Amino acid sequence: MLQCIVQTQRLLARPTLCDNPVIQPDASGTIDEVPIKEILVSFPDLPNLHALLILILTGVALVLFSRERLPLETSSLTILVVLTVGLSLFPYHQDGLELEPIDLFTGFGHEALVAVCALMVAGHGLVRTGALEPAGRLLARLWGSWPRLSLLVTLYLAAVLSAFVNNTPIVVLLLPILVSVAIRTGKSPSSILMPMGFATLLGGMGTSIGTSTNLLVVSVAADLGLRKIQMFDFLLPAAIAGTVGLLYLWLIAPRLLPQREAPMSDLSPRVFSAELGIPDDSPLVDTTLAEAIERTDGAMQVQRIRRGSDNILIPIPDVTLHAGDRLLVNDTPHQLKEFETALGATLFSENRPVDDEHPLQAPEQQLAEVVVVQGSPLNGMSLGGARFVDRFNLMVLAVHRQGRALWRLGRKLENIHLRVSDVLLVQGSKKQISALKSEGSLLVLDATSDLPRTNKAHLALLIMILTVGVAAFGILPIAVSAVFGALIMITTGCLSWQDATSALSVQVILIVVASLALGNALLETGGTEYITGVFLYLTDGTSPARILSGLMLLMAILTNIVSNNAAAVIGTPIAVGIATELGLPPEAFVLAVLFGANMSYATPMAYKTNLLVMNAGGYSFSDFIRVGVPLTLLMWLCLSFLLPRLYGF
Repeated sequence: MLQCIVQTQRLLARPTLCDNPVIQPDASGTIDEVPIKEILVSFPDLPNLHALLILILTGVALVLFSRERLPLETSSLTILVVLTVGLSLFPYHQDGLELEPIDLFTGFGHEALVAVCALMVAGHGLVRTGALEPAGRLLARLWGSWPRLSLLVTLYLAAVLSAFVNNTPIVVLLLPILVSVAIRTGKSPSSILMPMGFATLLGGMGTSIGTSTNLLVVSVAADLGLRKIQMFDFLLPAAIAGTVGLLYLWLIAPRLLPQREAPMSDLSPRVFSAELGIPDDSPLVDTTLAEAIERTDGAMQVQRIRRGSDNILIPIPDVTLHAGDRLLVNDTPHQLKEFETALGATLFSENRPVDDEHPLQAPEQQLAEVVVVQGSPLNGMSLGGARFVDRFNLMVLAVHRQGRALWRLGRKLENIHLRVSDVLLVQGSKKQISALKSEGSLLVLDATSDLPRTNKAHLALLIMILTVGVAAFGILPIAVSAVFGALIMITTGCLSWQDATSALSVQVILIVVASLALGNALLETGGTEYITGVFLYLTDGTSPARILSGLMLLMAILTNIVSNNAAAVIGTPIAVGIATELGLPPEAFVLAVLFGANMSYATPMAYKTNLLVMNAGGYSFSDFIRVGVPLTLLMWLCLSFLLPRLYGF
């Protein structure tokens, strides 16, 4: 990192391509405009071989980061390994200095990553203790009286909270509330869930701790020798543009969204795949499948019959059923329970049959639907591998994934690997389901039940306020205050160490480290300087304001295709290089990267909360394009107008 800073300082010390700086601050700190001379830019020569190869690797990384089938953790670690192994085998030397491969691992200890991880832990404390519950109860009451005004209040509240807390728990808090409101008012949740999700993204770009992207951009810019951007330094342009965006989400976005049939909007609208087991004393033993279907008044549609561990039978009407057979049925939760009663069968999961230790027919049994959220230990795990039954004492009856059939011939329920936004149909006692809510690792979709609440809620909220406050007033750096806040959350009992570790996202950690490594390698080898030269050549003859606008639009496009953290880390050194060559305030171009990388509106995979909202509202990919693209263009135009004027060019 020291070498990275040294090279950047050399870059900042170079004479620019214009005869004199365009903007010069006077002694009072204000900026006076200086006439701009025409800049003559030639296409830069090809960089050295190391820089060229790292540029190619960066392109490969951006492609890998956009591939849904390849886990982001895998692609991030692959890029990091290729970088370090390649530089170990083929060292890079420049001006007597060597780029040490081990330096590329410094991202694991980078200030931005420390702050991101600590804030994830502290934010999880708010969810775990139910500290945000009062805001949820207030919204629930308000929606009952003034639904139109309530939507505006919800959007602003979501935006303000997301400026200080990771937006994932905000979305998790508001989803069941808004779904419940939609059910009671007879409206489709699809008209309000996406605007709410986007409101959290708008609010997150208002402060330096609003998103991990902001923390990365601010920290990388400071590493490059720029003045440390403080927590509220860019609040003004973010608030102005964000207000415009919120008005769009309030007045226009609901009209653009079609009335989707949301998977959560009814008590039992979702079709699940489940198995009906035939016990020894079932009246179905030695009867035909046709007779079994007749017992359900013809409502049951059997997809396959599993006999033993390996035999799969075609559901021919005259096939004779045996004890131990399992019928694969697709239907709603209510219908599945009806079939269980009518047939004397048992709904079960492959990984644990019903027995005395796990009674599913005990009094006060409930069916509940739970969502796998970001940070959940089930994300990326199979039910069998996660030992779900042993951990929660709940039986998983079925799994639903929006737009995808999870059950294939011969595939077992316990072997399905879960992803963020997958919905599980579980059965257990009220006490067990309440414990699942309090555990906080899954979102329980029960719109009629109270949100989790503990006697530590007020303490957790106070700790979070102090964590943000001491950083906002410059008493402690955000990385230090966030770690301190996380420690207090744990030592006061707001969080257990298990809760704290589950709040950390391996995906976020590895994408941040890999992005920082790529950024450092590009800067050290001259790749960043080359990209800067190409960008200036392509924009030759264009005004500085349009160059800034073009950079922001480029970042907005990248963040909807690849990771926003990767776009931010790679884009920040380029922004500094462009500003240096033009003799303009680097902070304006750094903010262009920051704002552009936060415009994750146009695709569902652009941000993890988009996926949660997509499943809850029953949205399609085209819905995000229909609402997200206009929002992206609106924010881009507003900020393209504001930034040049705020920085005097």
